[in-house]
Amino acid sequence: MLFEFCSEKKSEGGLFVDMNTFLAFGKDYVGWNFEKTGNPVYLHIKQTKKPIPEDRPLKKPTLLAIGITLCIDGGFDNQEPEYDETYSIVILPDYVTFPFPSVALPEKVRLAADAVLIAEGAERKEQVASWTADKKQISEHALTLKQIDNGVIIPPSGWKCAKCDKTENLWLNLTDGMILCGRKLWDGSGGNNHAVEHYNETHYPLAVKLGTITSDLEGADVFSYPEDDSVTDPLLADHLAFFGIDFSSLQKTEMTTAEKELDQNTNFDWNRIQESGQEVEPLFGPGYTGLTNLGNSCYLAATMQVIFSTRSFCSRYYQNQSLKMAFDISPADPTVDLNMQLTKLAYGLLSGKYSVPAVQNDDVANAVDSSSSAKQEGIRPRMFKAVIAASHPEFSTMRQQDALEFFLHFIDQVERINAGSPEADPARSFKFGIEERLQCPSGKVAYNKRNDYILSLNIPLEKATNKKEVEEFQKLKAQKEAEGKEILSDEIVRPRVPLSACLDSFSHPEEVQGFYSTALKARTTAIKTTGLTTFPDYLVLHMRKFVMETGWVPKKLDVYIDVDDIIDISPMRSKGLQPGEELLPEEASGGEEESAKVLPNDDIVSQLASMGFNQLHCQKAAINTSNAGVEEAMNWLLSHMDDPDINDPIHKETKNNDVDPSKVATLVSFGFDEDIARKALKASGGDIEKATDWIFNPSAASGPSDMDATPSVDATLPDGDGKYRLIGLVSHMGTSTQCGHYVAHVYKEGRWVIFNDDKVGVSKDPPKDMAYLYFYERIQS
Repeated sequence: MLFEFCSEKKSEGGLFVDMNTFLAFGKDYVGWNFEKTGNPVYLHIKQTKKPIPEDRPLKKPTLLAIGITLCIDGGFDNQEPEYDETYSIVILPDYVTFPFPSVALPEKVRLAADAVLIAEGAERKEQVASWTADKKQISEHALTLKQIDNGVIIPPSGWKCAKCDKTENLWLNLTDGMILCGRKLWDGSGGNNHAVEHYNETHYPLAVKLGTITSDLEGADVFSYPEDDSVTDPLLADHLAFFGIDFSSLQKTEMTTAEKELDQNTNFDWNRIQESGQEVEPLFGPGYTGLTNLGNSCYLAATMQVIFSTRSFCSRYYQNQSLKMAFDISPADPTVDLNMQLTKLAYGLLSGKYSVPAVQNDDVANAVDSSSSAKQEGIRPRMFKAVIAASHPEFSTMRQQDALEFFLHFIDQVERINAGSPEADPARSFKFGIEERLQCPSGKVAYNKRNDYILSLNIPLEKATNKKEVEEFQKLKAQKEAEGKEILSDEIVRPRVPLSACLDSFSHPEEVQGFYSTALKARTTAIKTTGLTTFPDYLVLHMRKFVMETGWVPKKLDVYIDVDDIIDISPMRSKGLQPGEELLPEEASGGEEESAKVLPNDDIVSQLASMGFNQLHCQKAAINTSNAGVEEAMNWLLSHMDDPDINDPIHKETKNNDVDPSKVATLVSFGFDEDIARKALKASGGDIEKATDWIFNPSAASGPSDMDATPSVDATLPDGDGKYRLIGLVSHMGTSTQCGHYVAHVYKEGRWVIFNDDKVGVSKDPPKDMAYLYFYERIQS
């Protein structure tokens, strides 16, 4: 449905389907479509709720996606109501109505209406996709697995990890018969990583979880380390028999990984991120609309709630552009137009139309007044998700995603659709300039500038303010582990690192190995300092909580960040070239051609490549992070995987004034003059799509004629004082950014508000020290 989020079929007006375009409209908007297209014939669909029997049994779920119900076998039974549907054919503009089905209607109309009614809707397709996405695949290693005849015979019980005392969460390696414990979870539970460490040492690919093997081998939990996923082993019976295991006699004693995940979904401890289980007062009205989880879409919901709490996005897509305006300028199919879908989403979130207690939407005579237990239905942003994910293979799936990656992808897409009118681009409010100053032993300096939308900060654990308490806790933990006792939750002490220390680490001088000095004509060690050339309207801070441990096991830092509501980043402003400083000379023409001033560190590149990343991408990651380390390079790589020039050879990135000849040739093939093509590519950072917009944009074309001089990256960016106020948090609960749950907290009307998917309420204790992303708004002087 183009303009509505709830099902208009269930409303009094029903749903109108254009029989030419098959776009669906509510009664309030079908007239707009008739005015724009002239299409007069519509299929009218209306639903009437059936009463729910009081003795309707509650079915147990078996499908592992948050937000999926029993419309697919195995989903969660939310006691959703059932509806009777009635159909008719309506002719606009007078709304002349004909019953359907009817032999009196023209055959063309009957066939078109039948096609609409039997077609699968977008909702059904996405729900089916969520099921198929979770279906285990046959491992590519199963059929060729080589097993070592080392005399190992596995007993039917009494298992224990070969490297520690763990007797639960044990995995049998199907190559050599080693029994080892599973991964350690972020909260300290689980195993001791011995099974995955064994794989890193031996590269034996498959393991099966002991305690999940029964006569029904399809239920056994088989994991493939190279594929990093639960898989199916069609030869599992043979692989088990090799070690003397008679699976027909075994009993199930442990949950599979999938069952554990389902158990967490069914009994999710919301208290851990929903403020210690305090009763949350629900909120309703404009700006307090929840977003229904579409199945692992909380990363999208949390991010968009904060974004649409900013003035720039509210004014661009709600205050200054109505639904009618967006529809009138949209293409023939508005469902694929990002501008239309952003306006629709803004209307859904900010108008208050959908932010009402759910009980008020039920046509029940004895409806109870809204109370602290009332909840809203929220809105389902399916069309928006489909459009924003169309150019990204990961976001189009039903899997959990990284909120940071989604934010960067979203901002990039918004910038693209507003390239023709940058003054109206709300993404600019997040954009700022970064300047790196590099000084080589000759005393001469070089300055590199770039733009970014997020400030990604390392967490210096050595700056923790409670180091003594943490050290005492570590001793207690080691003592209890030696005694076989568990650490109680109230005994855990986490490091507390001030946000100011994280900001200081960003600007702190650091050594850059392998820097090529044109003054010394040799590679040397340079000192790099980093600062901001502009301060954005909204500053997004990304806390690097996910690091890689030995063996490339991802680990989430269990740390608190002490955050101030008001911060001043004025000391972080870069000053540029200072009096008395001398720039490093340009490389003489015909001299040694350097691929970049910093050569990629071989150790960093090889370690990233060993994880399966492209060699060229690894080299670029090392160069663009000045060889700061593997973690920094990986963060850069994950944030730039979708860059249009990610596969371009490195030598094409040498100097700011260089442009890719192949891109010039592409624009020339479009009929543009070569000089114009070069200027456009320089002005747009080498992006062909933006370069095309630059050529057709009169305001850009009337700019400075001397494009040979490298333009300042700061010219069009917002700027102001360095004082900021905290307005939003995106918090994450889980072992990695690809699993778990995201929640947003936003400061609105003098109070903090929690947005937990479709749950919206007053926040009594926002988890400011636990956030993954912090959103700050510049204080206007």
